[in-house]
Amino acid sequence: MKPYESTTPLHTERLVLRRLTPSEHDIDDLHAQQSDPELTTYMLYEPRDRATIIEKITEWTASEVLAETDDYVQLAIELPDAVPPVAAGAVPSAHHRERRPVMIGTLYFKIESAEDSNAEIGWALHPDFQGKGYAREAASALLDLAFDTLKLHRVFANLDPRNDHSVRLCLALGMRHEAHHVEDMWFKGAWADTGIYAILDREWAAHPHS
Repeated sequence: MKPYESTTPLHTERLVLRRLTPSEHDIDDLHAQQSDPELTTYMLYEPRDRATIIEKITEWTASEVLAETDDYVQLAIELPDAVPPVAAGAVPSAHHRERRPVMIGTLYFKIESAEDSNAEIGWALHPDFQGKGYAREAASALLDLAFDTLKLHRVFANLDPRNDHSVRLCLALGMRHEAHHVEDMWFKGAWADTGIYAILDREWAAHPHS
C-alpha cells in the first residue's frame, strides 16, 4: 500500500469528505448524529452527550495518516448546503435552523494490515439524511481512494446483520457477504451476531460505481 495523509478534502458530486475539526458546527452536528437513539441502535456505543463528542473529536483529529497497521481516520461527510439537525431532546432555535454546510455523517477507515493490504470501512449517517444516496456516494469515494490511491487489495465492513441500511449499502457497493458469525459478541446486554462484507481491488474496478 501507499501512505496517505487526510489533509486534503475529497469532493464528490454533492458532498465533501474532510477531517473533523473542533469547531462549534462540527461539535453540534456530530452531537446531533451520535445522540440519536435510532442511529446508535447498532453502534458499539450508547447515545453520547456533548462533552463526550468534544473528547472524541479531539481523539480523532490526532489521527490523520494512513500508512501502518492500525492507522485510521474518521472523516466528516459534509453537505455544503443544508438545515442542520439538532441533538436528541434539544429545542432548535431560529439560528440553529439556518442553512449552512452540515456534517451529515461520518466515515471510518482503518488499515487492518499494511502487510496484507487490507482495511476496514465503516459509516454512519444521521437519519434525516438517509435514503438519498449520500452514504453510497461517500463510501464510493473512500473506496476509490482505498484502491486507486492507497493501492489496497481488500476492504471489508464489519456490521450488525440487523442493520438493514448498512447491509443494503454493502450490497450496492458490490461487497460480497463473506461471513455471518452467530452470537460472537456481547452487545448492549445480549448476545449479537456479526456480519462481514468485503470487496477486492479488481472487483471494485469492475463494479459500476460511478
